[in-house]
Amino acid sequence: MSVITIVGAAFSNKAAVIREISAKSEYKLVDIKDIVAAAGRTSGMSEAKIVAAFSAKTSVFNRFTHEKERSVAHLRLALANILSEDNLLVTGPVSYLIPEKISHVLRVCLVAELKHRLNEAMQREGVAEKSALQQIRQQDEDLAAWMKMLNLGDDPWAAGLYDIVIPMDKTDTDSAAALILEKAGSDVVAKTAHSQSAIDDFLLAAQVDVKLAQEGHNVTVDAKRGAITLTINKNVLMLSRLEEDLKSIVENIPGVTSVSTKIGEGFYQPDIYRKYDFEVPSKVLLVDDERDFVQTLSERLIMRDMGSAVAYDGESALSMIQEEEPEVMILDLKMPGIDGIEVLRQVKSTNPDIEVIVLTGHGTEKDKDICMELGAFAFLQKPVDIQLLSQTLMKANEKVQGKKTRS
Repeated sequence: MSVITIVGAAFSNKAAVIREISAKSEYKLVDIKDIVAAAGRTSGMSEAKIVAAFSAKTSVFNRFTHEKERSVAHLRLALANILSEDNLLVTGPVSYLIPEKISHVLRVCLVAELKHRLNEAMQREGVAEKSALQQIRQQDEDLAAWMKMLNLGDDPWAAGLYDIVIPMDKTDTDSAAALILEKAGSDVVAKTAHSQSAIDDFLLAAQVDVKLAQEGHNVTVDAKRGAITLTINKNVLMLSRLEEDLKSIVENIPGVTSVSTKIGEGFYQPDIYRKYDFEVPSKVLLVDDERDFVQTLSERLIMRDMGSAVAYDGESALSMIQEEEPEVMILDLKMPGIDGIEVLRQVKSTNPDIEVIVLTGHGTEKDKDICMELGAFAFLQKPVDIQLLSQTLMKANEKVQGKKTRS
């Protein structure tokens, strides 16, 4: 039996078509929420973080945490496990993770002219044209970024990606559903031994991908009857050592018969391969209005493989906390606008799990007492020895990770 995947442009009546197919067939609906929930269970990451992988916006900490890439690895594994079943109706951008060589998948795209989509959005959401256009553009941008991340180009409506592209401004819901079911019943998309073998390869590759992600690695994985090929797409100073490390991890995975490595097209680009170290602070927010100082400090932390981002005032820091979810803050006290003590008070009120290290050149003993009472992890004076600061950061990070483990 075949599998149907449906990707739809925003406000192109996708939900109505899916309901019609479900009502008139035995296809089991696999919603993106199901895949996200399964990925959350295997990764230990929140579903919100998994969903963030579909957004065009990428966290400033991602090059250190690889959260987006780790999310994709677990989404791929969740999808590969589900594909062991037949008669599935998979919806949403997660379907782009299904390899083309799995031939019993009917890939469907629902599109419509912008004018039609605007009218749909305005009527359905009860919003003005400007707001409707903003929603449509944001969803299109997110989908294009997701495809680009998967190396599928950046045009979600490219006909070559699909078996059927249906213009929903010219096709009613019943006709669209009938056409999809007709094509899904064709012998061309019937499940074969070759297609089943491709599913087995997909599942093994996904298992390898997740295992490598758990070890902090990010490479492209392909599988063919137990033979694993790992493609390294970023430059690395000691290639042979990385290859040995990757092989030692993968060779012990059940089902793997051989492991080979190769370098990809991106290997020669100015982008350095960075293994994620789970024990090193990777989401540190530096808050200080002394720009030269904080930029230099950020660079010195990055040299120690600690991921950091910078805010130059209290207002920006509080905004970044909501958007980026840092785990440790290094906070100056004397800043224009909202001072450090007020930032500390608000952080501990709204995000108590963030550990805050106060680093100031003007703090008094009274300031120290206030900060520690508010929940600061440590109170340090400028100039600070970088080794002492690094050790304090490590201890703060250990406390953060310990909380996560217990929860």
